Amino acid sequence: MRAGSNCTEMYMKADKTRKTFQRPAWWVLAFGWFLAACAGIVNAVSFRSFGHFVSHATGSTTSIALGIEGVSHGRHGWEQPADAAKLLASFLVGAFACGLLIDKNQVHIGGKALYGAALVGNALLLIAAVGLYDAAGDAMLSACCAACACGLQNAMCTSHFGAVVRTTHVTGTLTDIGSTAGRMAMIFLRKGCRRSRLNVLERAEIGVDARKMLVLAPMWLSFLLGSVAGAFLQNHVRVYALLLPALLTGSLGLTYMLFRQRLKEQFKKMEQSRLRKEVDEINETLSRAQSFVHDVRRTRSQTNGSHGIIEDGAVEDLEEEFGHMLETMHQVEAELEDMYKRNLRESDADAVAGRNRDDGSFDIEAGAASAAQRPKVSA
Repeated sequence: MRAGSNCTEMYMKADKTRKTFQRPAWWVLAFGWFLAACAGIVNAVSFRSFGHFVSHATGSTTSIALGIEGVSHGRHGWEQPADAAKLLASFLVGAFACGLLIDKNQVHIGGKALYGAALVGNALLLIAAVGLYDAAGDAMLSACCAACACGLQNAMCTSHFGAVVRTTHVTGTLTDIGSTAGRMAMIFLRKGCRRSRLNVLERAEIGVDARKMLVLAPMWLSFLLGSVAGAFLQNHVRVYALLLPALLTGSLGLTYMLFRQRLKEQFKKMEQSRLRKEVDEINETLSRAQSFVHDVRRTRSQTNGSHGIIEDGAVEDLEEEFGHMLETMHQVEAELEDMYKRNLRESDADAVAGRNRDDGSFDIEAGAASAAQRPKVSA
């Protein structure tokens, strides 16, 4: 029985480990990689055109410190630290504006968050940077506009499903890639670099770290490719290369603003289909495992008789645990189905309310039906 308890405890720890990180949906990954590539273009073009990196605040903070030291020794005036402070403040203002528009750290398509407005604002700031530089040749003010656009973009999605996501700089991304790879390497080294020796908990840890790498590594690669593209574009069209990320983010923002409700319904259907598929796979896997455990116990009882009491007890605990997991998954499946239907009803109610507001009328029967669906709160 003791062996069965230890095994069950290890399975529970492995399950908790897997829950610490879930792979984001493909459209979330594509959205992050797209923004990272745009940020790479902006940063490369800004450095070549304005003489400043604008997609991160680390260099600007260091420049402020170095500028203060230079002023104290009379090597230069306050222009250098002041310019660095302007870039830092611009980045901060962009992130602040994003916080006003989007109140969540995670991507949530179709909600009240104004992703479309944020993306369009990003595009307008980049266009302003090009216009100011082309009209007045003011590199500093143009750099500030680009820094503000980067701050706005970087705050759009700072975390998702347990992984920190930064789309305008890669220092944290590379740190996470290095530390994650180090953890995976240490687990394999402890087991002699043989996967067959890993227990269920170590396999879960490796799986979680591998999924994180599949998010972080393409993010860094997207920023790199965007920077390469920005360098080549700037070499041919100069500062006007900033119009490419402005066009991309602006088009995406306008599309979201015009078709938000339709996109919301489509993503809900896709998410519900994905969850149903995952639940079916889990049910199938658990059913196979339960059948296997049942066959093992029957075989042992036939061959070992009374000598396999302890092993049979452990197998019995596992079989009971699998049965409980199957029951839980069936409940989750039912809850997901109810959640999906409820969301569809809410979407239809929102659409009816929007039409009523447009024509100045109010549907009494729809309002009464909505009130009847609300859960009753007992004293």
